[in-house]
Amino acid sequence: MKNIVSADWLHSRLDDSNVVPVDCRFYLQEKERGMEEYQDAHIPGASYADLEKNLSGQVQGHGGRHPLPKLDEFLQFLGAIGIDDSKTVVAYDAQNTAMAARLWWMLKYLGHEEAYVLDGGIHEWEKKGYPLTEKLPDVVKTTYRPNIKEDMVADLAEVKLASQLDDMILVDARDGERFAGKSEPIDPKAGHIPTAQNKFFGDNLEQGKWKSKDQLKDRFQDQLHKPIINYCGSGVTACVNVLALDEIDKKSKLYVGSWSDWSSYNENPVETDQL
Repeated sequence: MKNIVSADWLHSRLDDSNVVPVDCRFYLQEKERGMEEYQDAHIPGASYADLEKNLSGQVQGHGGRHPLPKLDEFLQFLGAIGIDDSKTVVAYDAQNTAMAARLWWMLKYLGHEEAYVLDGGIHEWEKKGYPLTEKLPDVVKTTYRPNIKEDMVADLAEVKLASQLDDMILVDARDGERFAGKSEPIDPKAGHIPTAQNKFFGDNLEQGKWKSKDQLKDRFQDQLHKPIINYCGSGVTACVNVLALDEIDKKSKLYVGSWSDWSSYNENPVETDQL
């Protein structure tokens, strides 16, 4: 698989200074827990990336709950943890790739070639009995020079057009209850963007590990004939669908603001479904 590496693969490269693991564990309801777990035990050589402090920008009235950080701040963060465009980065988490895929997507947006996620995350690493450490990595700071891929992002105007026309598909990565509007624990409105199709991000995995390429092709077979814009609650779990589609050679876009941005505008229409 071109975006996913195994625990065995990473373990065999722990002494390779060009391979940089990044711990992305984050819990929306316990925002310091991921860092605490990292401090307790992490994969040797891994730095920590906090979803809200490092992989997101400042929340405003519109733009969603996890907007992208300012470019210069993100580049400074990458350089501070020893990542430049020559490094092989392996992101991992304990959230079915959700947080790791956000970093993967952000690196791909910068034009980074060698960006991966760890199959099975830290749970698979622990299951294999591979080493963990409290020791912070010895980082050689560097400078990241990006090659931005603007075509990976869909803005609000493009999403509106996609919801009105039949030449593009909107894919919603949230669970079925939230998609249908039966529950909404976070955002101001319940439901989904009109015409969107539901593909829960967690169904790309089975027992915490990625499904095969053939299984992913079967999963998205009804969406592959048109351009795709992915969204979720706040532009995080949708990155898992972007990654899954990329695995089957289907390039797609991310609506970073996602439902949290769409639902912040009173005039934007909302659809709900009966389960």
